[in-house]
Amino acid sequence: MITAGVDEVGRGCLAGPVVSAAVILKTTVNLKLLKDSKKLSFKKRGEIARHIKLHSTYAIGIASVEEILKLNILQAALLSMKRAVKKLTINPELVLIDGNFAPKGLTNFKTIINGDEKIKSISAASIVAKVFRDQLMIKLSEKFNNYAWESNFGYGTKAHLEGLKKFGITSHHRKGFKPVHKILSN
Repeated sequence: MITAGVDEVGRGCLAGPVVSAAVILKTTVNLKLLKDSKKLSFKKRGEIARHIKLHSTYAIGIASVEEILKLNILQAALLSMKRAVKKLTINPELVLIDGNFAPKGLTNFKTIINGDEKIKSISAASIVAKVFRDQLMIKLSEKFNNYAWESNFGYGTKAHLEGLKKFGITSHHRKGFKPVHKILSN
């Protein structure tokens, strides 16, 4: 049975899109490398992501900051998941999704709470999505260097919040998220 694992990253960020990956593992992948992306160092994630890409069929789905504001973060995350699945070049017979929500319109899926810790294809999706999003935020930090995105990737760290207070918001900030909204209101 062709199975795809799906996971998203960036739901809790104050800036940047939400990104999902859908991954169908090939038999040549080293399963021992696959863990929840949060349990791997930045460097190790990058190395493992390269391995996964060589030994799988994968696709990335993105929901923009505008879509997050329009839909809400959960619906935007589900939209990014759906986009990732639809972009796969192989049609999966079963889609395993991290969490307890699934995008509308998917058939033959199963949601799995903590799936990134339990299911290798979801772990792989978690790693691929995290590395993709981290690289995107590092690239954005070159132009918007007042928010420390190269190290916090858009999460609400002290450096990011200080940057927001001192330099204001950018078009990449999620204006509906409390810390950003608070600064807008002042």
